Amino acid sequence: MIEHAADPEQTLQLLWTRVRQRGDLPGFSKVVSAILGAMRGEDDRDFNMARTVLSDPALTQKVLRLANSPMYAVFGRDVNTVSKAVVVLGTDAIGHLALGVKLIDGLSVASADSALARCEMEKAVLSGHIGRQIASSASTRDAEEAVVCSMLHGLGRMMVAFYLPELWQQILTAANVEGTPQDLHARHVLGLGLDHIGRMVALQWGLPNSLVDTLKDVHPIALDEPLDHSQWLAAVSTMSLSCAEVLMTEVPGSAGLALALDRIADGYAGMLGVDSRQLLIAVEVAQQAARDEGAPASRLAKVTPPLSAADKAVTTGKPVNATALLVRGVADLGDISKSSTTGQLMSMALETLFNSLGLSHAALFQRIHKDGRYQARMCLGANLQDMAPRLNFDVAYQPDVFHAALANDKMIFVENARDPAFISKLPRWWKDAFPSVRSFVVMPLTVNRLPVGFLYGDWDRAVTPSRIDPAEIIPLNEMRALLVLALERQRQRD
Repeated sequence: MIEHAADPEQTLQLLWTRVRQRGDLPGFSKVVSAILGAMRGEDDRDFNMARTVLSDPALTQKVLRLANSPMYAVFGRDVNTVSKAVVVLGTDAIGHLALGVKLIDGLSVASADSALARCEMEKAVLSGHIGRQIASSASTRDAEEAVVCSMLHGLGRMMVAFYLPELWQQILTAANVEGTPQDLHARHVLGLGLDHIGRMVALQWGLPNSLVDTLKDVHPIALDEPLDHSQWLAAVSTMSLSCAEVLMTEVPGSAGLALALDRIADGYAGMLGVDSRQLLIAVEVAQQAARDEGAPASRLAKVTPPLSAADKAVTTGKPVNATALLVRGVADLGDISKSSTTGQLMSMALETLFNSLGLSHAALFQRIHKDGRYQARMCLGANLQDMAPRLNFDVAYQPDVFHAALANDKMIFVENARDPAFISKLPRWWKDAFPSVRSFVVMPLTVNRLPVGFLYGDWDRAVTPSRIDPAEIIPLNEMRALLVLALERQRQRD
């Protein structure tokens, strides 16, 4: 136990010890690494972000809901694939959203048995809503960046409440008795501020420095010049969390609540460049958005449970409306074909193929001229990304189904790959990689009579037997034509 006038090093040592004992947010570190890798990467950046989001059903739904929200109406509505959402919102915005969602989900699961930590969760979620609305009011700032910064601004509070509950209780008790700010008592009990702890944890997790820099309290002051971007985000985040704290402690509808919010808005209006009345409206809109997502307040941080094995069995396999989904997806491809990169179109096409046909696996194979091989570049489906380095074969013609499809530039569907009469037409690399696949389709991509790659998709024996219906061939060929046209344009530019 830390005594009064605590040593900050002792506090941090105790925190890291508790983290090791209780576990560091189940699965969060791995997901954070994937999200940050996608945000920082240059090759297939958009696809890597789409794949990371698609690996989490709950996150997928939140991303699609955001992309279809009024905030992004200027880009057009009816976004039904994560790949298109990445095009509409941008990789960074999706990354910020994903980081915030995964943090709150991870902490919510971890703190299910802690009322104090759960309360801080709810404040973080509400703070994120407020941050988004304030940033939208400012119009020139990135709303999703403000969301994740506002959510994470209470990271130190959440970590202390969850991992050091006895010290957190001391802080709350002292603040309630004396009627003074909690952070003042935190500095006495812990030896350092709550925002400092938040930054230390964020650094430990490898979060971007640009985000870590916003995790500091910025209190209202008179300014001689505008805040820079990082300072502005820190101020928005501080105000958002302050409002969330008031909203969850004051009596709803009371004069005390209105007075406290007025005081906060008046203090930050000049710093943020937003009229105080607009700030109050933003807080009110954020409250409604939070209620719409999970009212009452105690359910704000509700986590969507993962799919059970039974649920997954029901949701896999070809949808009954596969043709309609394909037609819709190809139309979306056509809409953005001239304004998007080839990589974005390939990512969107692969996701459309995967979801519309309910495939077990899908992959884009690209011809690597310097190596003389076809190599899987984009992969969707269970464990397929880990296998990607092994999914390759020589361009030199071999008497198998893949080379036949590429040589003839024709889509090939194999309904029963395990038929003894057909097994000799399957290459060794495919047999080793897909021992449980029943059916698959190969869609060649040919530019000026030279095969440059192909789309691959399959159905495992664990799902209901499926096939390519005649009505689906037309949209699939239209998809191929759009991708080939994009590849031709890219070749002309290069």
